[in-house]
This record gives sequence, C-alpha cells and structure tokens, in this order.
Amino acid sequence: MQSTRYFSLSLFFLLAILLTAGLSCTKTNLLDTDPEHALSFSADTLLFDTVFTTIGSTTRKLMIYNPHTNALKINHILLAGGTHSPYRINVDGDPATEINDITLAGGDSLFVFVRVTLDPSNQNNPLIVTDSILFYTNGNEQKVKLVSWGQDAHYIVADTYVEGLPPYVIVAAENEHIRWTNDKPYVIYGYAVVDSAGSLEVEAGVKVHFHSKGGLWVFTGGSIHVNGTQENPVTFQGDRLEEEYDHLPGQWDRILINEGPADNWFHHAIIKNAYIGIQAEPLNEFTGNTLIINNTQILNMTGMALYTKAYRVRAANSVFGNAGAYAAALTLGGDYDFRHCTFATFYGYNSRSTPALFLNNYSVDPDNNLYPVDLINAYFGNCIIFGNKDEEIGLDYVEEADFVYSFTHCLLKTKRTIDQEPEFVGCLANENPYFADSTLNFFPDSLISPAVNLGALSVLQSEIFDLSKDIRGASRVDDEAPDAGAYEFNEAR
Repeated sequence: MQSTRYFSLSLFFLLAILLTAGLSCTKTNLLDTDPEHALSFSADTLLFDTVFTTIGSTTRKLMIYNPHTNALKINHILLAGGTHSPYRINVDGDPATEINDITLAGGDSLFVFVRVTLDPSNQNNPLIVTDSILFYTNGNEQKVKLVSWGQDAHYIVADTYVEGLPPYVIVAAENEHIRWTNDKPYVIYGYAVVDSAGSLEVEAGVKVHFHSKGGLWVFTGGSIHVNGTQENPVTFQGDRLEEEYDHLPGQWDRILINEGPADNWFHHAIIKNAYIGIQAEPLNEFTGNTLIINNTQILNMTGMALYTKAYRVRAANSVFGNAGAYAAALTLGGDYDFRHCTFATFYGYNSRSTPALFLNNYSVDPDNNLYPVDLINAYFGNCIIFGNKDEEIGLDYVEEADFVYSFTHCLLKTKRTIDQEPEFVGCLANENPYFADSTLNFFPDSLISPAVNLGALSVLQSEIFDLSKDIRGASRVDDEAPDAGAYEFNEAR
C-alpha cells in the first residue's frame, strides 16, 4: 500500500513538473500585443560603401531582435521605395520588396539580408541612394535606413561620434596638407574636419556635395584655401541632383571656420542651398587671421549666407543672396571691408523679419550679462544692400564698445535719413536696382538701374583684390564710373 501511495505521489509530481515545463515552453509563443513593445535591430543604418567600377551588387545583413518574453507578430516588412527601389530584402530565401505576417518568438532573432544593385557610371543616379526598411508591429512603425553610393566619387564618411557634436571625420590631420583635385566629385556624409595645424586646398572646378546635415569644419588652427577660377569655380552644395533641388535651401548644414594663424580664402566659389553658407567665429579667442571672400556667390540659405562673430573679413565681387534670416550677420564686433558686393534677399519660403545686413557689437549671456566687443570698422564701398523689406540695414550697438561703420556710394534699402548721417557718403536709398531676377541673378538688367555708374573709382584701390573687373570678368574701368554691386551692367547679357 505504501509503495502504491509513493508511486502515486511520484506520478503527481512528475505530471506537475511536465505541466510547468510545458507552460514555460509555450509562454514565449504567446502573442505580445502591447503597443509599448517593439523590435530592436543590430543597426539603425545599413551603409553599402562599396564603390563599383561596373554594374554590380552587394549584400548586407541586418539582425532583428525580439527582446521581450512573448512572441511579436511583425505584420509588415517592406521597402519604403517599393518596387522602384534598387534594394531587395530577403527573409525566407526569396528577394522581395515586402514580406508580411512573421511571428518572432520571445528572445529570438531573425536575419534579414538586404541587397542593392547599382551602376555607378550612370550619371543620372543620385550621388547617395537612400531608402528605408519599414517594420510594422503592434501598430508601431520602425525604420532602418539604407544608404549606398550611386556614382563613382570620393566618399568621405563620418567615423567619429562624440556627444554634443555632429558625426565627423578628419580629412586633414594635424600638420597635414590635403589637396582635393578635380577628378571626380567629393561627397561628404557627416562633417569633414580640417584639424588644428591641418590645411585643405581645393582646386579649381571641384564639386563638393553634402548629405543632409553634413558640413565642413575648419577647426581652430586649421585653414582652407579654395582656388576656383572664373571658368572653373568650386561648388559647395547638397547631394540631391534633381532639378527641383537646384535652388532649394536647407539641404545641408554649413561651412564653419574657427580662428587660426593662417588666412582662409574662397576664390571663385559657389556655396548654395545650405542652412548657413559660411560661419566664421573664434572657438577660444580671435588670433588675427582673415577670411577672404572673392568672386564668390553664397545663395539660398534657410538661415544666413554669412555669419560672423568677432572676426576679420575682406570681401569683394561677391554676392550674398536670398537667405531666410540675414544675407550677412556680422556680430560681436570685428573688422570688415566689403567692396563691390551685393547683399540681396527676396526669400520666398517664409515671412522674413530680419534685415539683409545686420551689425552689432555685443552679446548677452543667459544671465543677462552684457559683453561688449569693439566693431573696429565695417566698411561697405560700391555695394548694394537690398531686399523686399522696408529696412534692410540693422544696426544694433551699445555705447560700451566701438561701433564704427561707413557706406560709400552704395544703393541701399533703408528708412534711415542717409543724407543727414555722415556714415553714408554718395549713397542712394530705396530705388529699384532692376535685378535680372530676384532669386538668382542679382545683376542690373537695365541701363535705368540706379546702380549703374553709382560707384566711386577710389573704391577700386585695394591691396588685396583686383577690382578692375567684376565677378564675371567685365571691365569696370572702361566707363565713367563703376557700377555698384558685384556686377557691371552689360547689354550683351
């Protein structure tokens, strides 16, 4: 009797153990419908950085994880680009653009293989070909980005990630001189950095393309020399090559230049379609270098074409046009000389509340402490400062620091009484310059333009620039007086 009872108890415990084990095994297969529970991935971006010389394809692997106890049902895995995408995904052995109804057990993982096929010799391809894999689980959408090189180019990809800084890669290291040659485009993914004591030389005709949020940073002690020519300018722009992006602002971030022992210059450059064109400011304190801008166009910025803090700038034959905030904001004092420059903004993407040109000589910290800095001089000779606002000159200063400025033979849009202020000599106000158009071509398109013959010959005398010709190479000395702005009127245009 005792042995029978012992057997019955043993059988009871055995059944209990088996039942518990069975429950624990099936628990991970219970469907988890909690909308707070989602998938996790081995990467948030798959980068296909192989550059083909002929039509080819390459494959990358993505791991999908279910970090939860119970199973998750993945309703859809699909490519955002659909059937037109050059990418294909493979989960169960067959390449596709969409896969549906996959159950992933709790604590389990799944391989997804992604393949891209491209012809980088096809100049109709984008420089960077992007798409995304979309995952729909428990009513949530998750995304993994796909990035490939679409054309043969120099691809410069961020490899350093520091909290508080954009992703970056050093392109000219300390005491290193790097030359970018005009053999094929340069494509920047993230920020390209010229390090302390490094230097970057950009040859004529080079085209530099930035992916979204990318930029170029000349760090403290570094330098950049852009050596374009009238026939072969250097171009800085976004990486979207479609026609509708040709003049669209905000496609990349900026060119940022800190202080250093060597001058930085941009000769015959076109900088367009960013957030800020050039931002020049000391990281620690100004050390005496000069930013030289010559025969350059900075156009179509969502923020500012030129933004400076306590800097020295010399500029000539240049255009600062169509910015959502300021064509030029020269702040925290500094030392400036602009000759035959055009500051013009008729920005059409928002209601602009700021002037084309802004000068100030102080800053205020978050605790309302005032920091005055001398504006040693801000000289504008034979320039045009114009736009679609009633006041396109902003002067903001405190008495605790110098604030010296002057305008000589300029065409201005302003409500100031310039005939009663000694800082304005030979200037005209509020007369239509008759630009060829107000979005791109800021040259006078008619002999009746008040900019024609408004300039003074004395302004052409410069130790840095040859101002005998305009931004397009037309002579300024064949007429009785030069025209104001970066362009001479030319009937042949």
